[in-house]
Amino acid sequence: MKMHLGELLVQSGIITVKTLERALIRQRGTGKKLGAVLDEMGVIYQEELVEALARQFGFQTLGETVRREIPEALLALIPQEVALQKLVFPLSRENGKLSLAIADPFDRDTIEYLEQKTALSIVPVLATRGAILAAVREHYLRGESAENCQLTVLVVDDSPEITDLISAALRSEGYQVLTAGDGVEGLRATFAERPDLILCDSAMPKLDGYGLMRAIKANPASAHIPMILLSAKASPEEEHRALKSGFHDFIGKPMTTVRMVARVKRAFDLVQQLRSRGAATLGRSAQGA
Repeated sequence: MKMHLGELLVQSGIITVKTLERALIRQRGTGKKLGAVLDEMGVIYQEELVEALARQFGFQTLGETVRREIPEALLALIPQEVALQKLVFPLSRENGKLSLAIADPFDRDTIEYLEQKTALSIVPVLATRGAILAAVREHYLRGESAENCQLTVLVVDDSPEITDLISAALRSEGYQVLTAGDGVEGLRATFAERPDLILCDSAMPKLDGYGLMRAIKANPASAHIPMILLSAKASPEEEHRALKSGFHDFIGKPMTTVRMVARVKRAFDLVQQLRSRGAATLGRSAQGA
């Protein structure tokens, strides 16, 4: 009989009973997994969590980051979008079995989906989120994310699942990511951290996306930050309203992470073009003065 993760961590001496109680209280109503909450609290390292989960499920662990050459045919078995969204990475294929690095052993749906898609038996190998993201970045994205490492994106959404999904996809591209669970938290994070771009949901408690945008644009120190609105109302009317109100772009839900990342890149490209044009205009004005 498998123990609950919290019990296993306590029994292993990784956390105390008191820490587990605090984590469970913090977890309530968030939709987040216990491991993610403990990681956020800074009381457990990802490597320790992987080792504990491996003992619980009887899985192997990935000893080091994937640095060897991975055949294209092996990478093709797992679509890039699935690798990013589900944090999985193909390691090897042999005798009808596919060794797959995974970060979440509870995600049986993904394993079953990939077994059907590839017609192979999946052999899970537990790995940290960081190791899988590094492998995806190196082998799928070919290191394209390096140029984004200094850019910070603030994600404001009251859905932990959506926030986690967007954050993982953006981090895999090399962006620094901040998160907030409602509009008020998003406003505080904007003033405190000064992100380079903001992705925010339209419907949130305390302060909705439109209210957040107005508050940010009203402050001269943050008015220049481009904002992209995420909305379940994926209609032309809602998109028109968002763009007219001052949002840089609009993305309707449900959305794919590939589309979202592409729109973020496009937003940064456009901002850079506008800044370059502005600098060129100033240069010509100075020459003519």
